[in-house]
Amino acid sequence: MIYSADMSDLEEYWFDPPEVDDPAFPPLPRADRRVLLDPAAWRAAEKECADALANAAMAIGRLDGLLAGLDETLRAGMIPRLALTEVEAMLWAAGTPIAQEVLIRDLADAPAKVDLEALSQARWAIGRLQGRGRLDDLRDFLGLHRAGQGRGDSDLLRLIGKSFEDEAEGFAAGLAEVEGRHAITRAAHGLRLWRLTDLSPDGHQLESAVWAARRLADGTADMVFVPMGQAGRAVWMTGGKPDLFLASWYRAISQGCLDAAHLVRAVSAWADQAQRSAASFKGANAGKVIAALVAAPVLSAMDLERETGLSRDTTVRLVAKLQDLGLVREITGGRRYRFWTAQL
Repeated sequence: MIYSADMSDLEEYWFDPPEVDDPAFPPLPRADRRVLLDPAAWRAAEKECADALANAAMAIGRLDGLLAGLDETLRAGMIPRLALTEVEAMLWAAGTPIAQEVLIRDLADAPAKVDLEALSQARWAIGRLQGRGRLDDLRDFLGLHRAGQGRGDSDLLRLIGKSFEDEAEGFAAGLAEVEGRHAITRAAHGLRLWRLTDLSPDGHQLESAVWAARRLADGTADMVFVPMGQAGRAVWMTGGKPDLFLASWYRAISQGCLDAAHLVRAVSAWADQAQRSAASFKGANAGKVIAALVAAPVLSAMDLERETGLSRDTTVRLVAKLQDLGLVREITGGRRYRFWTAQL
């Protein structure tokens, strides 16, 4: 479905059914859906929700400033942590819930009961929320130029070739219709527009939400995406008129950034506590392990060996000591192929 920058052209796509009997339309009332994308309606909605928009913008600014004030190691570790949290919430909103600890593991380690197509989409989303893929090139953003990048059987229904290019051009034209709006509003409009196009096949509900999260971070200094977390469930997959939708959108951003700031502070506090608790350990090796656990949300023994430059035996021994102190937990429950994460 292609969207023209001229709202009059949208009438051929979104309209009330004719009054005459037509088997193509069910005998039920059908809402005029043009208002869902009408730039005038979005402009009026943005004005009506000005206070909520200002709060959302301030929340983004505060979180960006908080990240900027972190040391490089901690800041680098926060992006993948926030991405995991965000994708877990997106999967719940899409009706394909997968626990964060499952997302952390490699696809091969996932329990048999996990929806592997949803897990594949989650892995794509985590990569995109960490900066992979260009927003100005939807093929690159979606990973369509790489062989073997399909995300399950539903990907076979994705538009290809000129059909996809036409849809991408229509999406860009629709975005241009709200060019004068605030960046936060434009991201919301883009989410709505994406979901009313055929850019994603049925079942790929995370793609529009990830695009919007990345778009929200335009103009920030240290943020790759703007997190909404659990608050995003109210807006990622929902519809509604622009005024109600934008009010929920702005609130979700404010709450999501607040929750993300709490996570940032929790990781920072954990790092300080871990360093103090490990002060009695002989040598500086424990500090290297702690720094590695700060820089990544989860690590295997191989990861710890690589990141610290220590031997496998040394890292496993130190992690065990940190685990005894209640600072680290192992998430697989197995004896082999174990993964550790900070106990926040």
